Parts: sequence; structure tokens; C-alpha cells
Amino acid sequence: MNRETFLQLIGIGGMAPFFNYKAAMVDGKGVIKPKALSRGDTIGLISPAGIIGDDTDYDKIVERIQQLGYKTKEGANARRKYGYLAGTDEQRAADLNAMFADPSVDAVMPFRGGWGCNRILDLINYELIQKHPKILVGFSDITSLLLAIQAKTGLTTFHGPVAKVVWTTFTKRHFHKLLGSSALTTLRRRSLHVSKEYDRLNIIRPGQARGRLLGGNLSVLTAMIGSDYLPEWEGSILFLEDVGEDVYRIDRMLTQLKLSGILDRISALVFGQCTACDISDEHGFTLREILDQHIKPLQIPAFSGALFGHIDHMGTLPVGISAELNAGEGSITLLESAVRT
Repeated sequence: MNRETFLQLIGIGGMAPFFNYKAAMVDGKGVIKPKALSRGDTIGLISPAGIIGDDTDYDKIVERIQQLGYKTKEGANARRKYGYLAGTDEQRAADLNAMFADPSVDAVMPFRGGWGCNRILDLINYELIQKHPKILVGFSDITSLLLAIQAKTGLTTFHGPVAKVVWTTFTKRHFHKLLGSSALTTLRRRSLHVSKEYDRLNIIRPGQARGRLLGGNLSVLTAMIGSDYLPEWEGSILFLEDVGEDVYRIDRMLTQLKLSGILDRISALVFGQCTACDISDEHGFTLREILDQHIKPLQIPAFSGALFGHIDHMGTLPVGISAELNAGEGSITLLESAVRT
């Protein structure tokens, strides 16, 4: 079989769009859990969004992932450059589809986020992904892929590190534990001694609630509203993070979530870190005031300052898995395993 025939069989040769595909969901809420990731397994590295730099930069990142104990396999287009994108939309989507089709690849991880994942959502072969489920992990712009794939296939995805992150001891420990075992982990705000570096725990409204964990980067999520690539929000625990946004933009995006009906359907909310989110107007609101204004009226358990987002010490959260949020403790505890062992 030649390469062209192979690509056509898995749906990426002619890049026929699959946006009309609807996954068959058990009881309307079925979840597909990927196989756990063990050291020695192969991580497929792709670039579905932005570029990084020259080959030396990529080589250093590949070496870092290998030092974590994994083998690596790069997408055919992973180092391409097309303006500020890592290849054309078709090339970037082709690598994602090919990694899920490749039986030698155990998990898929982007080199970085940036911008561009929204542009390939209608080029993804969701039926292929559902038939060949495996771990997909990333954050920031990768939110598009995490939510779309979870919504279309039922596959649990993971909001966590991309390949280029710092990989601190905390980041590695949480990554290995969540993706490598069936342990019911807890992401707890007070568990990290370096917490002074980040936004402090802010209890917006105390209480406990259970629901499916859904969310990601606020900017990316709001850019997806109105599309066919978002999950059902009813009763979910919404988690959000962002970077480099003026507080008034956070206000605008939370307003959009309210007007779209998302905030009225969730059972709880946690805002992670809003890194470098500044106030440009001396008469403006603080981030805490904006969160209070939007979240307190919902009368649901909520807190901010959780350890996920654009930070070095990064927790990993499964998208689509049942969890319990305890706002008073600043904790998120999984109620079921995120992977199958």
C-alpha cells in the first residue's frame, strides 16, 4: 500500500471534512477512556497550532520528553512553517489524524499551543479517533482539540502540559500519576509550597458539587461558542484559565459565557491562573471583582487560584471525567479513573 492510498483510507489524503460526524454516545453521556501511558511508551509530537523556532529548539524539546522516560515520534509536518502557523491547515490536521491512526503511538502531545487549532476542527477525522482512542494532552490553544474531540467522540482528553513546558517536579508528578495510573487524584491548591508565585486561593462561594470536568482556555472557549464542537454543559464543573488578557477582556468573555447560557447550566466553577492578566485602567476592576460579579449570582460553589494554566507548576485535568469540587478547600477530586489500565 502506498502512502497516498494509506492517507485516503484514514481520511487525510483528500482531507475530506468530518464535521457532520456524530459519535454514538452510550446513554447520551458515554465516555471512552484511553489506555494509560507508561514509561517506555511512544508519544507522538505534533504542531497543530503555532511554530517554535529552528530545528535546535525542536531537538531540545524532543530530548526533554525522552528524558521523562518516553519514546517519541514526530508528525511529518511538525516542523513546517506557514506564516505563524506550523504548516497549512491540511498539514496540521493530517498529523493529528495520522497519530491516532498509527498503532505505534500511545499518546499525542503538541509541541506548543499558540493559535490555529480552531482552523482545523472541520478537518479532523473524529470517527477514526473514536475507533483508535489514545491520550491527547495539551492546554492553551489546544483547548479547541480537547473540547471538540471529547464532544464528538466521547474520548477523555487532558488539559495539561505541551511538550515545550518547563516540566517541574510538580508538573511531572501530576502528569505521570494522572495519565499513568487509575488512581483517583486530587488537585489541591494548598499542596504546593511555591504558591506565593501565583494567584492566591480565592473562595468565590463555598460548597461542594459534582459533575463532569469541562473547560480550558477562556479565550479559546469563547471563540468556539456557536460552533458544533462544544460539549453539553449541563451539570458540569467548568474550569478556566488564561494568559496575557486585560481584566476587561476577562469581563467581556465571561459575559459571553453568560449570554450564551453556559454559566447558567454548570454546577460549579474553578478559575485557575490568569497569568499576566493586568488592569490597564486605574479605574478598572480587579480580576477578583470581575469573578465575583459574574460567578456569585450563580449561587454555585466556585473558587479561583487553582494550579493549572500558563504556569510552571502545572496540574493536569481530564476533560469529560466526573469529579467533585470543594470550593472551601480549593480542591478538585476525581470520582473515577481517567484512563484504563
